[in-house]
Amino acid sequence: MRAIVLASASPRRKQLLEQLGLKFIVDPSECSEELSADSEPHSLARAISLEKAKRVVSRHNDAVVIAADTFGVFEGHIIGKPRNAAEARDILTALSGHCHSVVTGFSVADTRTGRITTSSVETRVFMKCLTPVEIDAYVKSGEPLDKAGAYAIQGLGAAIVERIEGDFFNVVGLPLFALCRILEEFDIKIF
Repeated sequence: MRAIVLASASPRRKQLLEQLGLKFIVDPSECSEELSADSEPHSLARAISLEKAKRVVSRHNDAVVIAADTFGVFEGHIIGKPRNAAEARDILTALSGHCHSVVTGFSVADTRTGRITTSSVETRVFMKCLTPVEIDAYVKSGEPLDKAGAYAIQGLGAAIVERIEGDFFNVVGLPLFALCRILEEFDIKIF
């Protein structure tokens, strides 16, 4: 059986692949996730995921490598992970009461054949109007500090998201439906 390699240190992506019942190893790409404000979001997400996959492919024989990159987009600006509590407050204040998008680019690479498929998925997220007290309490929880967009929809952040349009798992960090369709093209079946 061919190895499946997750080219990410994200505990959320690891949990999502485990949820699918896949057996895999984790080998983070250690690739820079430099977010250029001038880039088109889908192109940037696909380019970063492709670079992550390429860095890991050379380290494995007869494996399928999965790489991804996720960030938020609000009013045309890319939102990554906040660097500190003050930046998390600023992001949450901006998103409060508005809709933003979460874009994930992902790549699947076959180390045996050299074949690589890259795609991206967008989900719209509608945030409730947050009071300054709510924002401060959420930031103090620590949850926003290592999350794209400064919230975790699968955690305490569920209390601040009114609704979404699209793939929930994409907001967590890996669009499972789209990923499963591409994995089938690489002869990896979930069922």
